[in-house]
Parts: sequence; structure tokens; C-alpha cells
Amino acid sequence: MPRLLEGKTALILGVANRWSLAYAIAQAFAREGARLILTYQGDRQKLTVEELAAELKAHQTLACDVSQDDQLANLTSQLQSQGTVLNAVVHSIAFANREDLSRPFVETSRAGFALAQDVSAFSLVAVARATAPLMPPKDQGGGSIITLTYLGSTRVVENYNVMGVAKAALEAAMRYLASDLGASNIRVNAISAGAVKTASARGIRGFSKMLEGAAHLAPLRRNTDPAEVADAAVFLASDLGRGVTGNVLYVDAGMQIMGFAGLE
Repeated sequence: MPRLLEGKTALILGVANRWSLAYAIAQAFAREGARLILTYQGDRQKLTVEELAAELKAHQTLACDVSQDDQLANLTSQLQSQGTVLNAVVHSIAFANREDLSRPFVETSRAGFALAQDVSAFSLVAVARATAPLMPPKDQGGGSIITLTYLGSTRVVENYNVMGVAKAALEAAMRYLASDLGASNIRVNAISAGAVKTASARGIRGFSKMLEGAAHLAPLRRNTDPAEVADAAVFLASDLGRGVTGNVLYVDAGMQIMGFAGLE
């Protein structure tokens, strides 16, 4: 059976550890034959990402802090100098100050709001601008850019706070990018994953209760498996997803359809 990403090169930003959704996506991409390029932010992450890259048999690891324009420009330059053609880019990056996730949203600091927007939302715009020129021309297939979001972008999720607002901006940015880049046959989509126990999710106060509640309320009566999110990313990156752009694909055991559960 042919592998869905055979012959394609994928750049994945945000592989921080084995529990990250980006790592699950990288595993699925490797399984489907993709040539992987991973990025890391600073020396603190370098060794960990290099170890994970070795496990995944990734082609390369490159430094990139998405909040620094010079590093994004350098990423583009490095890849261009190597003659790299990118078929898929996965943007799995978000950040907010812990204190802005643990206090009422109305108390969000100006600096904290700006930081969350910059790293979690604007970075998609910056990454798209840096990588779109490396994708094949329209008549040779174009490319796919995928980002990760969460239900807190459209619903109030307790303690998600400033990150929910940043994810709302991320989804809007995704749609505008899909419009801009569609003429080049570059598709831009988001996957809204259900609550998954990642290292970053532990920064959300009461996250364990969120997992318990989701498993009880979701139509499938369980939490989301990272492998399900990864397989959805494979679909969007592959030729199977060639007609899909500007969409939020929910992979959350159906949680997004549920309203008030009532009392028992």
C-alpha cells in the first residue's frame, strides 16, 4: 500500500517532547513516508529535539524562535540554500504567561495579552510568510499549512482565558491566509484537538477536571487520542485533503457539538 506522504517534505514547528501533539504528528508523518525537518527554540530545547529527531529519523533540525523575525528569515535562507521544497508545514506553537491563565480574564495584563497574541497567533502569519515561497508552484501541487487550535476559541472554557482569545485570532488568521495563499494552491487549515494531556496543558488550572468532564460529556464518551489528531494532519497534508482549505477540523470526540448537559 502506498504511503500517503511518500516523497513529501514536512517542516514541523513545536515538537517540544514526546507528549506534544507536534510529536504525534511527526510520528504519523514519518509513518506515511514524509521527510521531516524539525525546529527548536534555543539551546535549552536543542538537545531534546535532536534526540527526538533521531528517533523519528528526521532529515534535519533547525533553530527557530518564531517571535524573532531574523530567525524566521534565517530559516527560509537555510532551506533555500539547500534547495529544500516544502510540501507541508505544521505550526504547533502557543504560549501565555502562567499567571494570565490562572487569574480571571478581566485581569489579563497588557503585556501578557500581547505576548499570547504574538507567539500563539501572529506566529502563524510569520511562519506562512517564511515558508510559502519554499512550496511547489501551483501546477506542481502547492502545499499545506496546518495549525492547532482548541474549542476555547469559540466557547468560554474555564481557566483558558487569554489563550482562548489568542486561539480565536489564530483561527481568523488561518482563514485570511487561506484566502491569500489559495491562488498559489497553498491550503491553510486548523485542527481543533480535544483536551489532551500535554506538558503545556498542565499550565491550565483544573486541567485534570477538564479531562474528566470531556470524557463524560463528549458523544464518544472518551478523551481525544493524540494519534487521532496526527492522522487528521496526515489527511490535510496529503493529496486526500487537496480540496480543503480555510477550515477548522474538529478532532475532539464530538465535544464541540455539545451544549448544556443538564442535571441528573
